[in-house]
Amino acid sequence: MSSSEIGLDAPGDRFSSYLILFALWLMMFSASSQTMILSPILPLVGEQLHIPQEYLGTLITAYAVMLGVFALITGPVSDSIGRRKILLFGTGAMCITLFLHYYVYDYVTFLLVRALTGMAGGMLSGVAPSYIGDYFPSGKRGWANGLVMTGIAAGQIFGIPAGTLLADWFSFSAPFVFFSFPMGVSFLLVWFYVPQPQVVRDTMSSIGGSIYRYIDMLRNTQTLAAASAYAMMFMGITFYVIYLVVWIEASFGATTKEIASLFAVAGIATVIVGPWAGRLSDRIGRKKLIIGACLGLFFLMAITTTVMTSFWLAYPLFFGIMVLVSARMGPFQALLSEIVPDERRGSLMSLSIAVGQLAMGIGSMLAGFVYTNMGYTVSSILGAIGMLLMGVIVWLYIPETRTHSRQTGSKV
Repeated sequence: MSSSEIGLDAPGDRFSSYLILFALWLMMFSASSQTMILSPILPLVGEQLHIPQEYLGTLITAYAVMLGVFALITGPVSDSIGRRKILLFGTGAMCITLFLHYYVYDYVTFLLVRALTGMAGGMLSGVAPSYIGDYFPSGKRGWANGLVMTGIAAGQIFGIPAGTLLADWFSFSAPFVFFSFPMGVSFLLVWFYVPQPQVVRDTMSSIGGSIYRYIDMLRNTQTLAAASAYAMMFMGITFYVIYLVVWIEASFGATTKEIASLFAVAGIATVIVGPWAGRLSDRIGRKKLIIGACLGLFFLMAITTTVMTSFWLAYPLFFGIMVLVSARMGPFQALLSEIVPDERRGSLMSLSIAVGQLAMGIGSMLAGFVYTNMGYTVSSILGAIGMLLMGVIVWLYIPETRTHSRQTGSKV
């Protein structure tokens, strides 16, 4: 990709910008992989640590709760002290907590380590799009977000299969220790090469001020809509995904390797489409892509159980779904980073993610009841409705930002 295509001027600026994006990419790869790997190795965790099956879900809950709490705390702090310090604290803390999985020996120690990792995850949850919003001009934020978010797809393609093999060959702790290394590299890159963007910082310093800010945001139509859109997105994904593998295995007898290959193929779609969709949104606007992707997801999710008459049909269906997910991801992150002033960007991203985590928790509880009593067809339709509601919220209540956004942050 040439410098003229991405709008970077001097070679030094281009090199610095790519180092920043690589640091954020490694952070996303490690953080998302260590989260996703827990689900496929939960039976192994229960077996090696002698944890009753009914307690295994609390390991996921501990992480999600602490992530949501610390996301709310960290957002206003990052607006005040700057994103770079939060990136350093977060990547350093997660590198340490991931390595601490090596010393886990029972249920209580694993629960504690997952809670500590969730605290580190809360620091990092909204900092990548917030930093991109600070550093890159509006015309490059969609591209930069789309590129960084491919780290999640790389976790699906490479991280999860590698982590599953490591857990099988060594122990359940091996993948977490493995993912601590790219997080450590991200920490070093932030330390040496990632600057603090010269943007307006917030002067708020009290807990009461943070609470008031969140209340103020929830009173504002646009920021309330942003949080609501995040909630619908997470709720819809939860209803669709959480029992998807269970349904596929029960319906088609798919093996573990076939399921892994399915998610790998889906991840490839994100790598291909993510940066392209982000760059397209920089040219034509964010909302068109977001709303179009939500409508496409509504359709594909709703017809899943009708069209998937054999396991092999899952490959094109999932590829199409991930194309639409990745087409929405970068533009949506860029859109949210532009609807508030610089000094409130971290707070909005953290609020949205915390609300999304809450929606995911509620969805997880409801999804089990729906699947058990009504079947996966109802689960997939509810997931589709979540995608549709997200598109409606963006359409009605969040303004397009690309054409009139202020050119803030470093002009690279």
